[in-house]
Amino acid sequence: MHMASLGDIGLAAAINILSAFAFLLAFAILRIQPINDRVYFPKWYLKGLRSSPLQAGIFVSKFVNLDFKSYIRFLSWMPAALQMPEPELIDHAGLDSAVYLRIYLLGFWTHLVMAYAFTFWTCYILKREYQIVATMRLHFLASERRRPDQFTVLVRNVPPDPDESVSELVEHFFLVNHPDHYLTQQVVYNAKKLSSLVSKKKKRQNWLDYYELKYSRNQSTRPSKKTGFLGLCGNRVDAIDFYTDEIKRLSEEIELEKHKVMKNSKYTMPAAFVSFRTRWGAAVCAQTQQSRNPTVWLTEWAPEPRDVYWDNMAIPYVSLTIRKLIIAVAFFFLTFFFMIPIAFVQSLANIEGIEKAAPFLKSFIEMQFIKSFIQGFLPGIALKIFLIFLPAILMIMSKFEGFISTSALERRAATRYYIFQFINVFLGSIITGTAFQQLDKFIHQSANEIPKTIGVSIPMKATFFITYIMVDGWAGCAGEILRLKPLIFYHLKNFFLVKTEKDREEAMDPGTFGFNTGEPQIQLYFLLGLVYAVVTPFLLPYIIVFFGLAYVVYRHQIINVYNQEYESAAAFWPDVHGRIIFALVISQLLLMGLLSTKEAANSTPLLITLPILTISFHLYCKGRYEPAFVKHPLQEAMMKDTLERAREPNFNLKEFLQNAYIHPVFKGDDDSDSDVMSENWEEQEPVLVQTKRQSRKNTPLPSKHSGSLSS
Repeated sequence: MHMASLGDIGLAAAINILSAFAFLLAFAILRIQPINDRVYFPKWYLKGLRSSPLQAGIFVSKFVNLDFKSYIRFLSWMPAALQMPEPELIDHAGLDSAVYLRIYLLGFWTHLVMAYAFTFWTCYILKREYQIVATMRLHFLASERRRPDQFTVLVRNVPPDPDESVSELVEHFFLVNHPDHYLTQQVVYNAKKLSSLVSKKKKRQNWLDYYELKYSRNQSTRPSKKTGFLGLCGNRVDAIDFYTDEIKRLSEEIELEKHKVMKNSKYTMPAAFVSFRTRWGAAVCAQTQQSRNPTVWLTEWAPEPRDVYWDNMAIPYVSLTIRKLIIAVAFFFLTFFFMIPIAFVQSLANIEGIEKAAPFLKSFIEMQFIKSFIQGFLPGIALKIFLIFLPAILMIMSKFEGFISTSALERRAATRYYIFQFINVFLGSIITGTAFQQLDKFIHQSANEIPKTIGVSIPMKATFFITYIMVDGWAGCAGEILRLKPLIFYHLKNFFLVKTEKDREEAMDPGTFGFNTGEPQIQLYFLLGLVYAVVTPFLLPYIIVFFGLAYVVYRHQIINVYNQEYESAAAFWPDVHGRIIFALVISQLLLMGLLSTKEAANSTPLLITLPILTISFHLYCKGRYEPAFVKHPLQEAMMKDTLERAREPNFNLKEFLQNAYIHPVFKGDDDSDSDVMSENWEEQEPVLVQTKRQSRKNTPLPSKHSGSLSS
């Protein structure tokens, strides 16, 4: 049996170090060119702290950096990425970004000492980190500026009522049950069709702008297009007239649909965003049971407005359980049937296997360079290609499941991605790699022999994982900082579509750190580090290099590039903690499996206490620190409210919260025809809403529509 030799690993290392170095060198040079400024520093433009270097200077210097001294300092980004202090980084990029970086830092230090006392050290570090992050979260929430989600609760499963609309019902329920704290409410509409019409109109508008620009550059001929599929067939028409008519038609449809959504009760969901006068009032409501029947009037903290995933607000609450079940089954099949192509790729790394399948390639394969390339580089890169399509599929699954915030969607997709990688990349690589070589033995073995087979194959697969770490980790980090895809797309858009400064801003795509893909990837390296720390410590330096490089690279990206779309105040940390504990337990079980096949079989019972201690430690941390990520203490809420009342006694909170949770299609930012929804309220109903049933005549105060109360 051929195993990848040290020479093969050496070649793979050389290829990956060279590609990583090439990426870093390309980044260092491209970064200082004025024409690429918006690709590598978009965050500073978004904050209005950087202006375009394209405006001044001689023509050539607008595009190419002629300052030769800056080429000598091309590695200056590394210390620059590490210089910004953490409190300033939190202020600059938010707590999500700062805490995400701590995951890299944690792996970096954990793996250095792992080979000595890995369980106790890891547990100590985890407890310390959980404590730090929980404190950081509470401090961040306490020192943060006023945000609508601090005062707002999402109410779901509002029971149907024949006499009152959802809006009136919510209003009266909260006036009766939260009389001193209730302020305003915003019912949730099913505006899916309206959203799609608005986005269609935006696309048509872009095309119209494009053709008008084309015509303004060359006024001798008016631009034309074909009306058929992808503009390849159908009648040829005047493009500007065609898109002007399309936009007019869509504007009329949008107005009609808007009217329908506002007036027709079937578009109103039995849910509402309810806002309170104080954080204390919101905390009490979000964390208590509202009615005798625990299945109605369900309350939870509202996500911050930019975190709301509006498409899922239209999903009926009752269907969520069925959706979860469907996705669980679908995910099971996706995970276990994905093993087939990976098994095939793993068998490719076996030279004898290829020679048996294709004897005519033997002389070609036996060449030293080709042989090293196949064994050292091919398995890692083929696996990477398979995995490129996975995050998008998992995100679609999360959306179908019905989560109402982008952060929750990403957290669920991350969990699934981790499970998938654990089964397919980790266990799959260990089991199928050997299973293809010894298939007969494997099928005829008794069940209790299987852990031994896995145990034996762990050290044999160390070389595969080293190549995987180099391809995926090292070269991946260097590719991340080069931002090849955004670089190409930005210049294509810039060349073909940009005509104003606003267009140039839209062409710039800062992106985010991608929690749903990045974090499970880091966790896979934690798992490899913990499993191999005792079995094959030779793997650890590769992981340390990955964590060190990744920490610097992502710190640079978070400061200069990424623009986080939402802020969840590090709500993902309990997931991170849980997955590291899981990796620790798995490493302990696999060590037991490995030792049971060696001479040291008698020492296996001594290891049984380790998983028990680790799980007990996890339960302790869960009870001690997790509440900081799930609930908001009333003491903290009251403190913040009191401080704010003292500082700004006359602040108009009602105005601040009034339009915070209106569906974006009603806000009229992009759609000039639409009025802000609150203006429509005035036409829609009289200011006073009378209670329509005798039983509700005891509402303590006259309730104005949308909950305006006189103090």
